[in-house]
Order: sequence, then C-alpha cells, then structure tokens
Amino acid sequence: MGQRFYRLELRAQDSVYVSVTAVPKPGTRVSYADGVEASVQDADGNNCSPMEAEEARFGSSESPRPITATAARRVGPDEKSCRGAGTYYVLVERTRASSAAPENWDLELHVASEPALRKGSATAPPETWNSAAPVLPSGERKPREGGTSFNKARGLEKGVWGAAIVPGETLFYRVPVDWGQQLSVSAELGSSGRVDRGMARDAGYVSSALVMSLSNPARAQVDDVDTAYDGRQKSTALDPLPPVAYENRFALTDEVAAMRFAGWYYLAVHLSPDVAERFGDAPLELTLRVDVDGSPRPGPSYAGTPEPAENFGVTERDTAAARRGETASGAGARSGGDDDGLMVVIAAGGIGTGVVLLGILGLWTLIARRRAARASEAGSASAAAPAPLAAQFGPPRGW
Repeated sequence: MGQRFYRLELRAQDSVYVSVTAVPKPGTRVSYADGVEASVQDADGNNCSPMEAEEARFGSSESPRPITATAARRVGPDEKSCRGAGTYYVLVERTRASSAAPENWDLELHVASEPALRKGSATAPPETWNSAAPVLPSGERKPREGGTSFNKARGLEKGVWGAAIVPGETLFYRVPVDWGQQLSVSAELGSSGRVDRGMARDAGYVSSALVMSLSNPARAQVDDVDTAYDGRQKSTALDPLPPVAYENRFALTDEVAAMRFAGWYYLAVHLSPDVAERFGDAPLELTLRVDVDGSPRPGPSYAGTPEPAENFGVTERDTAAARRGETASGAGARSGGDDDGLMVVIAAGGIGTGVVLLGILGLWTLIARRRAARASEAGSASAAAPAPLAAQFGPPRGW
C-alpha cells in the first residue's frame, strides 16, 4: 500500500480536522474495497482518532470518483489521547483490493482547527429533533452548474436547482447552514433520450448509478445515498438530519455527530460511467431540491478563532455567495495561488523522507498531482515562519 506522512504543529487547546480526498482519473478501474485511509498520530505513533483510521471506500458503485477520509485530533474532557501542544503526524494510506500495479490518483488535503469553548457545555446530544421526512421545495428549476472539486463547489441556497451531468462526472455544490438550521436535500435524474425514443427497453439497469454524498465544513462525510437507473427518471434523498448543533458531536450515530458545525456543507453528485454503456453518453438532467429550515441561533462561545476563520459559522457574505452561486476558490487565500486559486504553506523536513509541514494558518489545501515535483525537491523553509508556496507535491509511488 502507498503511504505518505505529513507533519502538524498543534496548540494544546485546538481540535484539528484533516481531510484527504483521493481523485482517480476518469476511466480508472476501482473495486468495492479500494480507497484511502487517514489518521492523526502523536510522536509515538499512537492514533488520535477513536478508531485506528478514518477510511473511505468506493463501495458498491465501484465507480471512480472523488472520495474523502477525515481524521482528527479532538480536544475535550473525554479525550484521553493526543493531549497537549507539539508535533503530530498525518498518515495517508491507499488501500487496494488486489496486488496489481495501481493507477495513480491525485490527492487533496485540507486542514482546519476548532478552538475549545470559553465555558463548559453540555456533553449530550439534543434529545429530540424533527426527524420526519421534510417537504422539499417545488416550483421552477433554476440552472446552476456544479463545480469540479470541494474548492470549486458552486453555492446553493434553498430552492430547486438544475444542471446537466454526463456519465463519469462528479458535480460539487455547497450550502451554508447556520447553528440551529436543518438541511434536507434530494436529487433527481432525468430520463434518457434513448428511452424517450423507445430505443432502450432492453438496456437493463445500472445499480448505484447516481451517488450523492454530503460532507460537513470539515469535509467529513455526513451521509451518502444512491439509486439505480434504468433509463427512466429516478430520485433519491438524504435521510432526515438534525439541526446543526455543537452538542451533536456527542451522538452515537455518525450522521448526527457529523452535524456538529455551522458553515458550508458540501454536496457531491456522481453519475456512474456505466450509464454511458447502456444509455449513451449524452448528458442527463439533474435536479437538486434543497431546503434549509429554521432560523439561525447563537453558536458556541469559542475561546479562540477557528482556522480558517470562516470555517465554522455562516456570515452575510456566505449567504450572498450562495445566492449568487459563487465558488470557494480564492476564499481565504493569499495573493497568488495554484490552479485551484488556493495557496499552501509547506516546509520540507521532519522525521523522514516525504514528511512535510501542513500549516494551519488559513485555508490550506494541498493538491498532490503526479505531474508535480516530489516534496523533497521543494526545498526547505523554516517551520516557525514557513514561506507561502504555490507548490504541488506528487504522491508517493503506488498512488
């Protein structure tokens, strides 16, 4: 399995979330068990997450698309490991179902920190919330093309939105959800032109043809759903989710616990390339019905400032960006940037080859591409005052 280490210099009072998005090239062959794992470890190699590693798999769709694993160093009264300031490490591992030589994947890393609260808070999730199936918006569909990654996710507000999606494509959207608000989303896939013309009656169907996943502001997955496709219009919807609340993190179910932050929630909608084999490669119509219910409530009183500062909250600027359909590219970035409009802070060095420092000083996204230089060729910079670089680092052999 391919491995890669990254170094974090953390303060004692901050919880830190690291998301790792693996992006196979279109046409790449993947299986159910292929995926990526991420873990945050202390200097002794002990894992900081409750589980040994947070993982993401392609699952039953077996379709090449961006998948994200998120690991964390959490701070709180019930957290017994990885306490204190100091040096920590992010281990990224690729898992494979076979021993055959793998094709290269791109990587995208994102780091965010959440400070502790000024005062103690409840340590139990809300006991009740409206879990009834929501009544989603109806009416005329407004066109809004999706983005190609988290960083280019297109803003959405409450309403009915539409775009064309081609087999093999993944579209990214983002929705601002404030403290106390409840998000609901459904996706509908239009009928194939071949079926409309009576040309695909015996084409069969594609299982897990449309896959929709929801991620929170730290890019940790909240939930995902899928639907089969037989050429006729199909729909799928996320299960009811609780209102966003700090206390959700203490819930036993992952879906509820992930609704722990206010901020941008990300939708990724993927159409399997197998649809083209049975129903042609023409674009299909995608309709998203988005509802954000409830009035914003006061959020928790943090003892510091989250990094990125806008990561765990919703501002008037966010609301306006959703209304206009703006992307995240450039938000929080310094002057200059890579091809996604974002900057990274990198300092080579550490305990061994391939270890680089991920600076938590703003919106840092590391795009790892095969065509980019290796980390050891990027040069060294001071960890105390790393120089901003529009650098890209290729994944290790086997990625």
